[in-house]
Amino acid sequence: MKRKDTRILLVDDEPDILEIVGYNLSSEGYQIVTADNGVKAIKQAKKHKPHLIILDVMMPEMDGIEACEKLRNIPELSETVITFLTARGEDYSQVAGFDAGADDYITKPVKPKVLLSKVKALLRRFKEPDEGETSLQVGDLIINREEYKIVKGEEEIVLPRKEFELLSLLASKPGKVFKREEILDSVWGNEVVVGGRTIDVHIRKLREKLGDDKFTTVKGVGYKFVV
Repeated sequence: MKRKDTRILLVDDEPDILEIVGYNLSSEGYQIVTADNGVKAIKQAKKHKPHLIILDVMMPEMDGIEACEKLRNIPELSETVITFLTARGEDYSQVAGFDAGADDYITKPVKPKVLLSKVKALLRRFKEPDEGETSLQVGDLIINREEYKIVKGEEEIVLPRKEFELLSLLASKPGKVFKREEILDSVWGNEVVVGGRTIDVHIRKLREKLGDDKFTTVKGVGYKFVV
């Protein structure tokens, strides 16, 4: 994916942030679209279908957490990578961000070189639709990899992208214990360091949506999918 074809939506209610960060990214050749609140962010995302959304947490009208939750419920944005901008020390925002479906977070203030490096790494996570097998059936679940949808019985479930990829990985080999390092590498990639609790948050969300009995924790090792 070439930079000139890469769309980034930058969302922040501070004009200086939009100008400075937008300038640095556009100077690298990325297509930049901006919004100054969560409501406008959703409209811009639907219109431009960005590859990456950089989303501030504290904003008027609709904050970043709520905006992220709504963005993750839009099927055509299932491939989009979302990262939060958080102020130093806002650990609660980081946890809430992962709960809302974010892929990562960037701590403000951030130096231009660090920002560009982070953006490059995040964009490596963007995956084009698979050309191989598009669906997998395990137990009462049908996993449609092409449409990023789950069918459980008569119910259709749309999962955030990372939850879907985590489920797809675990369900690809039912009964196998996937080590935490293997999960991080396969789902999040090894370009960016994310906290170990990231996996735990996503597993908890999957248990809530698909059933606690489908996932087993192997303490000190990782997780497995149970049919």
